[in-house]
Amino acid sequence: MTAPADLVVTNAQLHTLTEPDTVAEALAIRDGAIVRIGNTHEVALLEGVETDVIDCGGRVVLPGFIDAHTHMEQLGQHLVHADLSKAQSREDALEILATQAEREPDREWVLGFGYDDSEWPDDGLLTRDGLDSVSETRPVAALRVDLHTISLSSRALEELDDDLPAADCRREGGDRTGVVVEDAAEAVRKYLTPDRDEMDELLTAATEYAVERGVTGVHDKVRGSVAPRVYRELAAAGDLPLRVRIDYWSDHLEALSEVGLGTNDGSSRVQTGAIKSFSDGSLGSQTAKLSEPYADAHGQTATETGQWVVDPDDLRDLVTRADDEGYQLCVHAIGDEAIDVTLSALESTPDPVGSRHRIEHAELATDEQIRRLSEAGIVASMQPNFHRWAENGGLYDDRLGQKRRQRTNRLRRVLEADIPLAFGSDCMPLDPLLGVHYAVNAPTEAQQLPVTDALRAYTHGAAYAGFDEDRLGTLEVGKRGDLVILEASPWDQPDRIDEINVVGTVVDGEVVFKAPLLGELTAPPSQSKR
Repeated sequence: MTAPADLVVTNAQLHTLTEPDTVAEALAIRDGAIVRIGNTHEVALLEGVETDVIDCGGRVVLPGFIDAHTHMEQLGQHLVHADLSKAQSREDALEILATQAEREPDREWVLGFGYDDSEWPDDGLLTRDGLDSVSETRPVAALRVDLHTISLSSRALEELDDDLPAADCRREGGDRTGVVVEDAAEAVRKYLTPDRDEMDELLTAATEYAVERGVTGVHDKVRGSVAPRVYRELAAAGDLPLRVRIDYWSDHLEALSEVGLGTNDGSSRVQTGAIKSFSDGSLGSQTAKLSEPYADAHGQTATETGQWVVDPDDLRDLVTRADDEGYQLCVHAIGDEAIDVTLSALESTPDPVGSRHRIEHAELATDEQIRRLSEAGIVASMQPNFHRWAENGGLYDDRLGQKRRQRTNRLRRVLEADIPLAFGSDCMPLDPLLGVHYAVNAPTEAQQLPVTDALRAYTHGAAYAGFDEDRLGTLEVGKRGDLVILEASPWDQPDRIDEINVVGTVVDGEVVFKAPLLGELTAPPSQSKR
């Protein structure tokens, strides 16, 4: 006799997102795995006295979203400290920071996260003059959305004076403006690294936020923090609501190798992923490495074409060492010159396809670089929400000019070249449906994807990038019971996907988020639970 299911999801438009996509009415999950997909009658045969039933009311059900590029610690900081992502101007950002300072007077630092000056009418970064108005006695730091630029008050500059490389501190008339980039920004982030108790608070807030947006797995970029230990503690206590793949910064390579912790090692909830490195910076900070000058350089960068974060020779050495040790690599590369150097390093490894090496962002890839990515089988880990800056007159126009702006994030071109495509958010913001919306409604045809392909990049594509396509990324019998229930269909409103709400999230057959709209879990009709 067939054992009953633990959970049945019924009365749904259930998209498997397989190739080709198929639609079913219901599925059943037992012991965390999908055991049946079909029509309502077929699946109802597995309902038992103890079976939970979700009636979706005809709503869309998809495989759970996997965000292939996150910074969960920073997301938690957005939620716990001042969230500057909604600031509409410098004055607005300063007011938010001042409110935070008043609300938590006992915190040593006043911290704000996620400001985006490119969308402000008064163009320009936050500087120490403005931040000094928030507090003259407590250090104040505001992190730009890309994390490559941080603005510091005078008190914060004094506190960190010995840690900030002079070359990465912006100046006007010889005086520091309070704006720091790249290595100096990293020094600030390192100084502000949370302790274990605070990290627990940050990751708990961030993971709860993620599952409310249908995210069932993240590839988290981690450096010099206690996050890996806290993730494992949360998982052991049954308090980690999603799957975490930890991509460790390259300075952890020797330690990982010494203890024998390799790519894909770990549990079903917390795994070791890739070795993470950089080549260049960001377009917003004018530190992405370009082959031609920025359209608006104006002396704001060390050179008019950006800068290396990791020297190309050092990057090649790292790639060789990590690959020899059997690690997957994921390397941040945004500008076309940085992509070229990164590609050359990854192409030189014996088996880039089997290793599933990744380029993170690949924003300004040329036609030739797209061809090389395809031939090498390197994963393009891209962020469709970056199209927020690709509109006419937006940040990319300012930094690159129209011609290069139209060449950014060519998602359709990447997919047509048969390059493995994984979507992530970079937590700018973490919201897969927003990313899918930008992918479907991007400014140019070469940047746009059909709805199904955009959803696949956030499910199967991200699962493939994490060696997980055999257990995640599609809804099929034998795969894990990770799924998301949507309020409305992305196919029915492709120009308003960003307005769709998540009403339910399931991981391993366990409901980790449920909106009131979905109703209560019920037992089968005619039966009652013991």
